Amino acid sequence: MNLQEKDLLDNAFQANKIGNVKEAEELFQESIILNAKNPKPFFALANIYHRRGEIGKAIKAFSKVLELDPCHTEAAISLSVIYNDIGKYEEAKKIFEAASDRVKTASTTGPVDDVHVNKKFAQRHFELAEQYFTYCKYDDALFEYSKASSLDIENAEIKLKIAKVYAKKGLINKASEELRKLKTERPNYIPARLALGLIYYGSGKIIEAQQEWMKILAIAPDNGEAKTYLSLADNATETLLN
Repeated sequence: MNLQEKDLLDNAFQANKIGNVKEAEELFQESIILNAKNPKPFFALANIYHRRGEIGKAIKAFSKVLELDPCHTEAAISLSVIYNDIGKYEEAKKIFEAASDRVKTASTTGPVDDVHVNKKFAQRHFELAEQYFTYCKYDDALFEYSKASSLDIENAEIKLKIAKVYAKKGLINKASEELRKLKTERPNYIPARLALGLIYYGSGKIIEAQQEWMKILAIAPDNGEAKTYLSLADNATETLLN
């Protein structure tokens, strides 16, 4: 990279950072004229196009990045997400799986266990799982949620979703086990206690349900859901006593 190209890119990234997108776009394009083999300006332009909703241009630019650098993980993931968003699921799957295989051995963004890269892959698996869940394909959803969780182990929402899949499959004991583990890991994570309380309530364990929801109110006194569920549980208890 010569000095002129470096200056152009530095100025382009700075313009993009402060919101001067039009100027940044022009500078990135100028740098490409100087050196059409550098993937960085193509990647930057691809993201600009994607944010503006210019999907055709974004696809073309991300594809160019991968042509210049086949191991560019973020470009592969971004392109996969775009294809998935526009309904080209086979193309999305093909690109995503190829990127997933490459990241096991090499990546331009860092080592294989790079947290940023792993979270990118986790998000992709999570999005696939959400689609499967929407269409009641619970086994496929569980598979994708589990992959996402293994890549982003601190993400409580994914673990909650896994428990909900087990519940949908009728595996109530397994769902309860997952929620209890999550509650142990994150004692103040309210969605886990809400869900566990509902499972207890649905299984006729009214006292256990009440305990979970009362704990929520100890954490967040204004939580409306916990108050509503407690009211229902109190009414159920009164009915049983009468």
